[in-house]
Order: sequence, then structure tokens, then C-alpha cells
Amino acid sequence: MTGGRLAAVRGSWRTALRIARREARRSRRRTLLVLVMIALPVLGLSFAAVSYDMGDLTRAERIERQLGGGDVALRWESLTPVTQDAWGESAWPVQGEWVGRTRPATGEEVRALLPEGSRVARTRWWMTFSTRVGRHVESIEARALDLTDPLTRPLARVLDGRPPVRPDEIAVSPAALRRLETRIGDPVRTVDGTTYRVVGVVEYPDNLRDVITLPGVTPEGAAGSDTWLVDLPGPLDPGLVDRLNAQGVQVVAREPLPGREEFSRGMRMPDADEAGVVGVVGGLGLLEVVLLVGPAFAVSVRRRRRDLALVAVAGGDASHLRRIVLADGVVLGAGGAALGLLLGIGAAFAGRPLVEQYLLGERLGAYRIFPGALVAIAATAVLAGVLAAMAPAWTAARQDVATGLAGRRDASRPRRRWLLIGLALTVAGTAIAAFAAGRTSQTGVLAGVALGELGLVFCTPTLVGVLGRAGRLLPLTPRLALRDASRNRSSAAPAISAVMAAVAGSVAIGVYVASDETRSRELWQPGLPPGNVLLTHSGDIPADPPSADVVATRARAVLPDATVTPVAIPGCAVSVREKDDCAAYAVVPPEQRCPYASSGPVPDSARRDPRCVSPFQEPVDVYLPTLVDDGGALAAVTGAPAGELAAARRTLAAGGVVVTDPRRVTDGQVQVEVNYNSGGPPTGRLLPGYALRGGLEVDRLVLSPAAADALGLTAVPLGYLLDTAGSPTERQVEMLTDELFDLGPMSAQVATADPPSDQRPMLLLLAVASGVITLGAAAVATGLAAAEGRRDLSTLAAVGADPRVRRLLSLCQAGVIAVLGSALGIVAGLGSAVVVLAALNQRYAEAWPVQAPYPVTVPGVTLAALVVVPLVAMGGAALFTRSRLPIERRLD
Repeated sequence: MTGGRLAAVRGSWRTALRIARREARRSRRRTLLVLVMIALPVLGLSFAAVSYDMGDLTRAERIERQLGGGDVALRWESLTPVTQDAWGESAWPVQGEWVGRTRPATGEEVRALLPEGSRVARTRWWMTFSTRVGRHVESIEARALDLTDPLTRPLARVLDGRPPVRPDEIAVSPAALRRLETRIGDPVRTVDGTTYRVVGVVEYPDNLRDVITLPGVTPEGAAGSDTWLVDLPGPLDPGLVDRLNAQGVQVVAREPLPGREEFSRGMRMPDADEAGVVGVVGGLGLLEVVLLVGPAFAVSVRRRRRDLALVAVAGGDASHLRRIVLADGVVLGAGGAALGLLLGIGAAFAGRPLVEQYLLGERLGAYRIFPGALVAIAATAVLAGVLAAMAPAWTAARQDVATGLAGRRDASRPRRRWLLIGLALTVAGTAIAAFAAGRTSQTGVLAGVALGELGLVFCTPTLVGVLGRAGRLLPLTPRLALRDASRNRSSAAPAISAVMAAVAGSVAIGVYVASDETRSRELWQPGLPPGNVLLTHSGDIPADPPSADVVATRARAVLPDATVTPVAIPGCAVSVREKDDCAAYAVVPPEQRCPYASSGPVPDSARRDPRCVSPFQEPVDVYLPTLVDDGGALAAVTGAPAGELAAARRTLAAGGVVVTDPRRVTDGQVQVEVNYNSGGPPTGRLLPGYALRGGLEVDRLVLSPAAADALGLTAVPLGYLLDTAGSPTERQVEMLTDELFDLGPMSAQVATADPPSDQRPMLLLLAVASGVITLGAAAVATGLAAAEGRRDLSTLAAVGADPRVRRLLSLCQAGVIAVLGSALGIVAGLGSAVVVLAALNQRYAEAWPVQAPYPVTVPGVTLAALVVVPLVAMGGAALFTRSRLPIERRLD
């Protein structure tokens, strides 16, 4: 491009931008509408970006929260020499494996490694403080440090009272104060009987949740992770760091240590798949904004067609007309970006305490913004404005000058090539989504769906025109609404496409989520009869576990109808238990085994071979290994009928075993083998067996005590089984573990008939999001149509039309946008979901072993909401439209 040509282009753009600014001041309502629609997503993104940047602490801020008032912090966790990075944020052994300390270091041991005159202060993190609130046991994180010491005082802020200094004093965080339902001066009793008195309220910047502060005189043997803050008599000597590393001590310093490797802790870069998903989702969001803003630019071009025609008469060519309209997008996009950035930054600064307290649970860093992200957000907003103005710009450049000067509508129809392009994109997007679904590529599926939606956007103007011609069969008011939509396709089609895109995405995701939930429910297999509870010891099994009668007495205080039976698992004999681990299992006879390998290609006959189809599913919620039992726990484990249980108990009493898989029983015998984790050869023998039928469809093996002895095994207590009449609630399970806490910490697992996940809130959220977009698009398009159709309303008034016609016309115009967009979106969303699920099912059908297919489940809550939203849009349009028809004098 020559210098003169470039100067002409710059001058043309300056003129176009001046015209755009003048037009923005003249059409204040349209300008405000566009600014709001562009600013809202910018506000949300800039709020997230600024909050993220403040939450991403710098290295200096992180180290400041670790060192407090000390020069360095020492962590002595290794018995062997270590090497560390320049800042002391990570350390690794010089040779071999990491050998951890078996006891915490003492103050004398730490001072012995430091120069004369050094002061040290110990902080102990990651302790547990357990107390009762009512009948419930609360376990809260605890820290032990002396907050009166100048070295540790900067680590926390005393909000009320004073720091604890006596062994029987504690301070609590504000959240812990509320959780414990206590006040300063009140006593707090731990579960082991120790009583403390609350003397203060303390806040740690790195943890705003529940924290208990113990005094620095905590016993040396208390469990936790120690960090020693050190005040050196002089500057930090690199030689001292080398000597400390040689003793296994990690040194955290304020300044980087010379000669050490320095690792950066910047933002984690997403992988290709994550970046692709983010890019496609961001592109869909940008498309949604463009479609919502596009009608405003289309109406602006129609109202300025005479001005644009005058520019053409004055010598402006098509490029000048395009620049004038595109300049509207630049000005309004930049204005929306500026407004959104100001509001987003202000909201991030003003909402900082809420983000700290309820989202992150820690104090943010210094006040700062994210310049790179904000520039990208602003550029995207300007791009959205330009893209929204692009189609009206091309329309303005092609308009007939004489028609524009006369102020008449341009009767040109959309070109057929756009319809062909739309159909091609829709077919291509569907094929890409199906192909990607078969290879479980999220990016490919989203890209295919996005491409298909873009194709439907190209097809929408032609569809609106077809419906407009079919409207002649309708009564007056809906016929006028369809005629206006057909005439003003440049504004109606983007609004319909915006609704369609939102609804299609909501329906497609909703169908996939609902189908996945249905499949999960079909595959769900409880490990125990639903409602039964497995109690297991937390940590090491006590040498003398409480009896079942004692546990039953406590359990019936919460579950009055519970029946408690002890359960045991087979283990190696006492003489070898400490050096080996044993597992017993029932062997499937060779003639009953699947002849095909679990990996590699298999013939189609393998999928139809009954030997290759397991009659059982793996339990999902509660897992029980092989049991050793005399028959007392069979009912709670299997839920089999009484007759079957009686026969199984007789077999166990005779020294046999019970299985639930009949394939493992041959002539009343079961081959049981014992595997040793040490790698020794398995041992086994034939034992009398019985196949239990009619119970839970889970593969089980129960050994009688005599059978365990015959196999060289012993019964190792596992816990207790609670057979309940109904499924306990979460609150009852919580009360149960609290009731049993004095007998020893126990965990409770409840078998449930259905998966615990409930996707209804997510489906409702999707429906609400698409509903909001539908209402917004309908409101914008209806308002613009009302402003554009003022002359038609005047004509209706002149011929004596009923004033209610105006309300009814607004209702029908909103219905055209909302109903047509929702209908297209539902069809497109269902089609996309069916294609993706069909591709997944085809992949599963060809997989080996065979996997259950996805059923096509349509979420009723989503479709119900999407049916109601157009009715709400139509009712709102009628409600907020004035009935009086305007009467104007027209000179043309």
C-alpha cells in the first residue's frame, strides 16, 4: 500500500470514528443497550482476572508469611543430606531415598547447628484439636506457637483478647469461634479430657477457616510438622546453608541463595486439550455476544440508510460505507470494554473481603491488576463489537443509493450461498462431533458442536423468510409479526440465532448429563444391601476391639432397630502375619473361564459367549474382601432369602465355604486358593461349598473358621456390620460415629441403592442460563422492532385498529424470537446429543470387555423450563408495552 493510499485510509477511519461517536451520542438508548451487553461479560472476566492476580501471591509474599520476624526458617525433616533450591521452597536427598525423622528435633539440637547468638522460635503446624460440640465430635486444625515472641508475632493477627501463653490456654480463629459456639473466657474440653480456656481470637492470613492456636509450650512429642524461625546475629552465610543441608535441614531464606537452582512458580500452562476446550468455549461465548448485539447495529443501519446514501452520493465508495458502520462497532466495543473493566476492577477491589472469606479462605496479596489479561479482555470486547457490526456493514455497502435516499426498505433477499454454507457447516460440525466423540476428544466434540451451531446461524435468515411467507395464513397480528421478522432479517435472525445457540448448548449438555446419570444409576452396584452400614476402625486395629454387644448398645441410641454383627477377614497366621499378606479367593473352573484375553482384538463371538459375561458387577460404594464368618453376618452382607441363608449356614457349620457365583461350585466343592504378596507360590484346596442365590448381585466368598484354619489362615477383625430397617441419613451417620468415638475412632460406610450425585441443580442452572439469554434476546429484538415499526403502528391507528393490537403485536414479536429460537435450539441440542451419544455407544460396542451403552435421556426439568421461558417472554412483552397507538403526521 502506497503512502498516499495509507493516508487516505487513515483519514477515512478518523472520519468514520467521528461519525460513530456522534451517532452514539444521538442514539443514547441504543448505545446504552450495546454498552451493557458488551460490558457485562467484560465485568465478569475482569473481576475474575483481577481477583486471580491478587490471589496469586508473589514469592516475597509467600516467604513473608513463612518467616514472620525471622531471617530464615528451618525445616528438619530428613536424616540424610539434602539439596534445595535457591529459595528453600523444595528439597530432595543428595543420594538415595528420602529418610524422614522419626521424632521432631529439639531446640537444643537446632541451636547446636547455628552460629553463636542466634535466636530460634518453634512453630508446629498440621496438628489436630478434637472436641465435642453437643454430642458431635469436631476435629479442627491446630497450630502451636508463641505469639508473644517477636519472631512469630507477625505470622498472625490478634483480633480480640490475647495470645495463649499457659499450657491450658488456646486462641481460636473467628470461624472456629462460631463453630465451637464459644466465647473468650469459656472452657473447651477435648475428647481426651484435657480442658483449655479460650483467651483470644487470632487470624492467620494463610487460613481464614477453623484454626486453633495452642501455646508454644506444647509437649515435644505432639504430632505435627515443625518449622524453626531463626534470628541470625549477622547476614546469612552460604556456608551455613551448606552445613545445614548436610544435616538434612531445609533453609527458607528471604533472598535467593547464590549457586542454587531457582524454580519459577508461575501460572500453570494448560495442555493442548484444556487449551482447546477453553478456546472453543470462549469462541461460543463470543458468538453469543455478537448475536445479541448484532440486532442493534442492524437497526442502526436501517435508520441511517438515508445518511449512508448521502455519503455514497458525495463520492463515498463501498469501503467508506463499511468503515462507517464498523466504526460503530469499534466505538461501542471500546466503550463497553472500558465500562466493563472499570466496573470489574472496582468490583474485585470492593469484593476482596468476600473473595478472601468465602472463596479462597486466605488473605489476598497486594492490590494489583492483571494488565495482560485485561488487555486481552478489552481486545476481545472490541472484536465482539466489530464482528457484530460486520454483517450490517456489508449490507450497508450493498444497498441501492436511490432506495436509501427515498428512505424505503431494501427488498433484496439473502443470497442462497449463505444457506448452502450453513448446511455444509452443520453437516461438517455433526461429522466432526461424532468422530471426536468416538475418540473421547472433548475439544473435537465442542468444536464440532460449535461449527454446527454456526451453520445453523447461517441458515436462520432463510428460515425466517420461509416462515414469513407462510404467515399469510395467520390472523392479522401474528402475520404482522412474522412479516416484520422476515423484512428485518438482519436484526431478527441474530436474535433468533442467539436464543437457538443458548438453548442448543443447554439441551445438548443437559441430555448428555442426564444420560450419563441414568447410565451411572444402571451400573450402580451397592456392596451391601441398601441401608446397611459397615463400621471399620480408623487407623490400626486395636488389640482388644470392643464386642458387638457394646457397639450395638451405642449404635441403638442412634438407630434403634440396628442389628450389629462383627466381621473378620482372612489373614496370614500369627507367625508370618508381620512379614507377609494373604488373600483368599475362589477359583473358577477352567471350563467356565472366558477363553479370550482381557486385552487385544477379539472376534465378535466373544461378545456373545456367556462365559465372558460376568453375572456380577463390582461394588461401587462399600468394598468387602473375603470374609471369615460362621453365618451370623450373611444376612447383613448378602440380603439373601431366609431359606438360602439357612442352607448356607449349614455349609459353614460343616467347615465349608459360601460363594455367590454358581460357576465356582463343581460337584458341591469349591477350589479356594491363597495368594501371598511376597511372591511365593499360591496354595489351596477343595472345600465343601454352597452357591447362595437370591441375594445381592456381588461376587462374594465367605470362609468358615474351620475352612480358614484348613487353609492356614486366621480371622483378623475388620469391624462391624449394622443391619438397619431403613437407610440412615447423613446426620444419623454423623451421630453414630460420634456415639462410638469413645470406643475408638471409626469410619462408617453406608450402602445406597442409587448414586449419591444429583445433577438436577446443574440441569436447572443450564435451563436458567439459557432462559436468561432467551428473555434478553426477545426483549432486545422486541424493543428494536417496536422502535422500527412505529410507522406501521401509526397506520394501524389511522385505519381504526383496536389499541390492544399494539400489546398483541409485541407479544407476537417476542414469540417469534423466543419460540422460534427455542424450537430450533431444542432440535439442534437434541440432535447434537444423540449424535455424540451414538458415537460413544458405537465405540463401547466395539470395546472389549463389553461396556454398557449410554441411554438417551431427555431431562424434563430443562425442557420444561425452556417451554415456560418463551411464554414468560411473550407475557413480559405484552405487559410492558403501552396500549395507545401512536399517531404521527407523515409528509411522504
